[in-house]
Formats: sequence, structure tokens, C-alpha cells
Amino acid sequence: MLVGVGSAALAAFPDAEDSSDVNVNVEIAAQGALTMTVDGDSSTLTEDGSTDDFRQFTGVLPDVTVTDDRDAVPDGVYWYVVGQAGDFLGNDGQDPITADHLGWAPAMVTEGDGEVFEGEAVGTVIDGGDIEGDPVGLVGGEDVLQMTLDSAEAKAANGSWTANADLILQTETDVAPGSYTSVLTLSLFEEEY
Repeated sequence: MLVGVGSAALAAFPDAEDSSDVNVNVEIAAQGALTMTVDGDSSTLTEDGSTDDFRQFTGVLPDVTVTDDRDAVPDGVYWYVVGQAGDFLGNDGQDPITADHLGWAPAMVTEGDGEVFEGEAVGTVIDGGDIEGDPVGLVGGEDVLQMTLDSAEAKAANGSWTANADLILQTETDVAPGSYTSVLTLSLFEEEY
């Protein structure tokens, strides 16, 4: 009996007299997303504003844009973009220039309606020049762009916002000459209140 059942299960369908295919289609609408784009992958600093006390190099962070086109944004969430730099490493074995020598002054590129604003300026450990702010450099996470919503009842709005930042590197006057490179990592976070 078991042998008969097994044989029946393995039997093939007979030859079809006719056949027809049916296409099964579905269109799934995009739900949108919270995304970040950066308009470039490098920035070159040039010497500008050096004094007898320090050498100074300036440049501009490429535009950073956050877009929120989600159909349903959860209540009580906010987002922010953080920048953190690594040490400047020399191409010829020079001593590194630590990340606390790099500061910035973020600024909005797009006009906002008060929902989003730029982060605060961060000065360098040398604490000179035109950028005023905590002289801690970009060692830890520092905001370049953030929402202003400040309560659990707030709800993020759809839109697109862009900011950039003036960059400033200040070194000691006896810094070793040569080419240096640092990596500035930008990260988008969303959290709940």
C-alpha cells in the first residue's frame, strides 16, 4: 500500500491538450525614505589667515542634503547629521595633526521655515581665527544639520534641506611641511524623543 501511494505521487501530469500563460502584475508604490546626500567626496584646505601664533588653512564642506519624502513619518522622532573627523595623517611619515585642530561653522544653504537649522560652530584646540565655538575640534560627533522639533508630540515634515560648513584647520607654527589627509565622516541619525 505504501509503495502504491509513493508511485502515484511521483506520476507526471499527462500531456496538456492546450496551455495558456497568465501574467500576474503588481505595482508597489514607493513609501519614501529619510536619506542624506553629499555633493562631493573631498575638500581641499588652503592657507589663509595664518598669524605669528598659528598656521591656518580654510575650505568648505560640500553641500549636505537631507530629504524626507516618506508617506508616513512616525510621531515623536527627530533627525540630525553629525560630522566627526579623524587625525590628519602625513604622506611622508610626519607626526599626525590631531582632529581637534579642525573646526567648522555650519550654515544653511536652503531657506527653511524653522523646522531645520544648522549646527553650532566648533572651534579648534588652538582657539584662534574667525570661527568661534567650543574649542574642541571635530573629535566627537558635531551637528552640521538638525531638526528643531523638541517634544514627543512633534512630527517631522516632508522636505529637503541643505547645509554646508566653512572648515578651518589650525596648526602650530612649526608643523612639519607636506601633504596630510583626514577623513571627515558624516552620519544621519533618527531618534525618538
